[in-house]
Amino acid sequence: MKVYNKLVRDKIPAIIESEGRACSVRTLSRDEYGKALDQKLQEELKEYLASGQIEELCDVEEVIRAILKNKGVSQQDFETMRLEKSDKRGAFDNRLYLESVDD
Repeated sequence: MKVYNKLVRDKIPAIIESEGRACSVRTLSRDEYGKALDQKLQEELKEYLASGQIEELCDVEEVIRAILKNKGVSQQDFETMRLEKSDKRGAFDNRLYLESVDD
């Protein structure tokens, strides 16, 4: 038996069982879920940084969507917040790298 103790996508238990293996799952409380989502975001980000594979960003995006939903923030509201921040502070289009600032 291998112990995972981590948040997984909804269909993973069924996939495991379809392979003839048994698994143990439980439903997290809302508080546990929020903490597990934060851990999952770190996990998925590490996987992307290690591989550089765009497909890993799909996992990052899925976790971000779940975090927003869990916090009661709609995709539309999040996009509005992102655009407001971009309008105020800019994006990353110009590839600017701040080296120093004189005091």
